[in-house]
Amino acid sequence: MIKKTDRVEKTSSVFFMLFLCYNEDMKSNTTEKIIHEIPPVWNAESRVLILGTIPSPKSREAGFFYMHPQNRFWRVLPAIFGETLLTLNNDSDREKAIEERKSFLIRHNIALWDVLSSCDMYGAADSSIKNAVANDFEPLFSASKIHNVFCTGKAAFSLWQKLCAAKYESQYGLSVSLLPSTSPANASWSIDKLIEEYRKILVY
Repeated sequence: MIKKTDRVEKTSSVFFMLFLCYNEDMKSNTTEKIIHEIPPVWNAESRVLILGTIPSPKSREAGFFYMHPQNRFWRVLPAIFGETLLTLNNDSDREKAIEERKSFLIRHNIALWDVLSSCDMYGAADSSIKNAVANDFEPLFSASKIHNVFCTGKAAFSLWQKLCAAKYESQYGLSVSLLPSTSPANASWSIDKLIEEYRKILVY
């Protein structure tokens, strides 16, 4: 026989668990002010600029671009040059992984950054972005050989068009193209399809 006190305790436990789940969901959907703190990778010889939107939580945690363990960017980009990186996105030696990626970019005259310097958003959901502020690209374009910009994903491309196109494209003779996102969320694009599409970079 179940005592009344047992039923009350079980009911209270159920409500407590529901509260915890709801609270966690609210945390994941809470809008956060994101400030871009990862410096761009480039030098005077850079010819191509690849732009994301703004670093994801995993990338901010790692201190470098596209570092989510399942993001395919660092598999795709080296592959178009016939290379494979030795370190993983979530490598235990974080500094070694970052330095390998920087060295690869500089060696191939590729600059890497993001469109936004800050925004309000939750998680890594580009669709939640509000109050977007663009990075200042003047120092980069004025001191490099960059004339071709590639945006990784529709959100980055759309934000570039909205916030940056009129300011920079004509002045610096830029050609801006859209590349598919390498995010694991973009599952319709296989690794082979991504590599083929990213080969467009080789023209420059």
